[in-house]
Amino acid sequence: MTRYRDRAEAGRVLADRLTALIGEPDVVVLGLVRGGVPVARVVAERLGVPLDVLVVRKLGMPMAPEVAFGALGPGGVRVLNDMVASHLGPDDIAEVQRREQAELDRREQLYRTGRPPLDLTGRIAVIVDDGLATGATARAAVQVARQLGARRVVVAVPVSSEEAYEMLAAEADQVICPQRPPTFGAVGAYYDDFHEVPDDEVTAALTATG
Repeated sequence: MTRYRDRAEAGRVLADRLTALIGEPDVVVLGLVRGGVPVARVVAERLGVPLDVLVVRKLGMPMAPEVAFGALGPGGVRVLNDMVASHLGPDDIAEVQRREQAELDRREQLYRTGRPPLDLTGRIAVIVDDGLATGATARAAVQVARQLGARRVVVAVPVSSEEAYEMLAAEADQVICPQRPPTFGAVGAYYDDFHEVPDDEVTAALTATG
């Protein structure tokens, strides 16, 4: 498997796989906050289309936050991985959801200041993240995009587990993914530079490209 130097290089690789969208009307690239935004910025610039963000929060297991049992999106969307969530009681689920909903609301307010509510009516939504482990967050993003009126939803990621890829292939109209290693570790294992993306990097990308 090839490692990406950073998220910008991953974005260039993805953009090369999305050239069929150049010239298509009503395309918008949606970066999943926060790690997907630097990737999405490069994709949007290379395709010459607008960039926006889609705030979706992973619901992590209390004792292993990196393991998702579901995800939240704007507008009250909640997606649960029933197989994983079945190991938790309703109080545990409610507590994680309360915490993640508060962070989702904070980010929506921060990133949408001065921007209209996201309206995807009749548009081709290209949802970009820096990688898929469980796919729960991206699955929620696809459902949010459809609820916001997208006529076509494309998921574009540099690397994915096979399980997440198959799940997204059943949800989205198209999934673009250059690498699907047979044994998948953490997304960060496929990058040399996988720094945590701060809020100001997200807002700078939106200012430059949105």
